[in-house]
Amino acid sequence: MTSPSVPAELLEVREKIDAIDKELIVLLGRRFALTHQVGLLKASNALDAVDATRETEKLAELSALCQKYNLNPALVTELFSKIMEEVVRNHHQLRD
Repeated sequence: MTSPSVPAELLEVREKIDAIDKELIVLLGRRFALTHQVGLLKASNALDAVDATRETEKLAELSALCQKYNLNPALVTELFSKIMEEVVRNHHQLRD
């Protein structure tokens, strides 16, 4: 049984999506490199790994930005909450 051929236009759109996914990974890597620096600064200055005020402000800012790009704010908040949880975990490791 052969699968139906995939339209060229669909393949082109998928290639664009794949390129964006790669860009997202690169950006996430850059973001984590910067948060690593933040963790080192927090550890050397005996600051808490968690900055709840900063997190709340950041999530509100991102949620508001969702309207501009027609994105689901709940999804974006969930994604960035997970990212922030990982950052805090990394900051705890640096401190210890």
